[in-house]
Amino acid sequence: MREWLIELREKSALSQEEVAAKAGISQSFYSAIELGNRGSKLPVQTAKKIAEVLDFKWDMFYQTQ
Repeated sequence: MREWLIELREKSALSQEEVAAKAGISQSFYSAIELGNRGSKLPVQTAKKIAEVLDFKWDMFYQTQ
């Protein structure tokens, strides 16, 4: 589980649905990312979009499990 990602989303006062919509992905896909089910297979472009929405460096996805 990516607790750091959940914490960032909660600090931004956004729901999974809102982050997903702003990043252009489905809520179920975003949920899988938070749960860590996407691992290193997360496309860089998707990582960048989520990072932009939640204001963090996109490469955190590949450094933190």
